[in-house]
Amino acid sequence: MLLVLFSLLSLPGAVIGTLNAAAVLYPVVVNDRWGFMDKGGKLVIPAQFERAGSFSDGLAEVRLGRWGYVDASGKILINPQFDRASAFSDGLAAVEFGGHWGYVDTGGKYVINPQFDDAGPFSEGRAMIKTKRRFGYIDKTGATVVNPQFEEAADFSDGLAAVEMAGRYGYIDNNGKFVVNPQFERAGPFADGLAVVRLSRHWGFIDKTGKIVINPQFEDARAFSKGLAPVRLGGSWGFTDNSGKLVINPQFEEAMPFKEDMAHVRLGRRWGYIDRNGKFVINPQFDEAAPFESGLARVKLSRRTGYIDHSGHYVWNPAN
Repeated sequence: MLLVLFSLLSLPGAVIGTLNAAAVLYPVVVNDRWGFMDKGGKLVIPAQFERAGSFSDGLAEVRLGRWGYVDASGKILINPQFDRASAFSDGLAAVEFGGHWGYVDTGGKYVINPQFDDAGPFSEGRAMIKTKRRFGYIDKTGATVVNPQFEEAADFSDGLAAVEMAGRYGYIDNNGKFVVNPQFERAGPFADGLAVVRLSRHWGFIDKTGKIVINPQFEDARAFSKGLAPVRLGGSWGFTDNSGKLVINPQFEEAMPFKEDMAHVRLGRRWGYIDRNGKFVINPQFDEAAPFESGLARVKLSRRTGYIDHSGHYVWNPAN
């Protein structure tokens, strides 16, 4: 349901989101049923659900015929009743019922009734919604603060959101005013004060005034994270710093942003993890991989999902 302005690798099924500090639990699969383990790899919520999402605001979305929400003890707090459900953000979760999206609070009460064709998470007090093939934004009361008028729209980050109008992307503030006029072929979110954009089929980076800081020169690029951004040059991926200098030479088939000082990259057909110097900390061995979250990363091997720690040791073995 969420708009993605440029490709990001994600694993099928539940995706780890921002985990609540009081309930650091991870979705796992046992005999085709979903449950949750703790950081030590102990199954604390039995595998009983058809699908499961990630904990946020103390709740995780689960499916039993329909979608509902459980707490960290596994107790169903919001009965399965929705056609689709997403993770909580800022105390609200987007849910679909009867072909329309609305928002519920952590008690399961509708705060914003189902009325939208699509809906995204709240970020910086705003949520992207879609109606009549156009995207706009609402606040947490459900009031429209930016009228649906865009062909595409993304979540707010660093005070700005990328939107498409008349086939070009620019950036608006949270009142809907263009801060950077539509002029780019594609555009990604701001991170570290810079955003990745495409001009003349090449990717570069701009600052929040729209000024080009790193000239469009890359075949592809992804967002900055702690001073480094994945970029593709000559068919291979490496990393640039915020001055545009390559600090990790292009050598990978795929590369994703750093998280917890490690980035997952693909070499050949296998994924591994490198440090900020480009050195492999965990050798390429996985069919799929996700970024580290709260000390663990989700990986996939032979169609089975596991979790590893920063040393590459399995906390939850894919053989489970």
